Amino acid sequence: MLSDEIVERFETWLAEAKADKSLAEPTAMCLSTADRNGHPSSRIVLLKGFDARGFVFYSNGESRKATELMENTHAALCFYWMSKGRQVRVEGLVVPVSKEECDIYFASRHRESQIGAWASQQSRTMPDRQVLEDAIAHYEEKFAGLSVPRPPHWIGWRVVPDRVEFWQEGDFRLHDRDLYVCDGDGWTVVKLYP
Repeated sequence: MLSDEIVERFETWLAEAKADKSLAEPTAMCLSTADRNGHPSSRIVLLKGFDARGFVFYSNGESRKATELMENTHAALCFYWMSKGRQVRVEGLVVPVSKEECDIYFASRHRESQIGAWASQQSRTMPDRQVLEDAIAHYEEKFAGLSVPRPPHWIGWRVVPDRVEFWQEGDFRLHDRDLYVCDGDGWTVVKLYP
């Protein structure tokens, strides 16, 4: 579990980023994973939940990121809010989110996004765009007049941190860096050189 200090600090920074109208997507975070051979891969995903247990995101369970998370259950996140001069880096173990949490979040998505989750074979080679369009039309017809259920392959993950770094830009690249490291049941905070 994250300390109250980490939770409060992240919630404050995220709220300030959300209030900044120059940031198009303040919940965007770079997710870095690695396969069983240690080859890294990064992409932007959206933060969909946060509490003392960690940082939650959702995706297709058959995607490249999902395959890598099953092979190597450690990942890193990086939030960067340029206009605020702030960055938060997170490293930790990744665990599946409960089916109940997945169902609740999936039900809150736009219907078009729900249909897209059924139609897309994320990260696989697509012969042409029409194949995707046809799949979308198929699922729109299949679920016409019905609620769209969560596909069994659409899942969520929680990054359970063991390291969290708060970085604040400073003049002349003399940045302020606070690193929180889990040391068993508690957290130690240290200052890092810029």
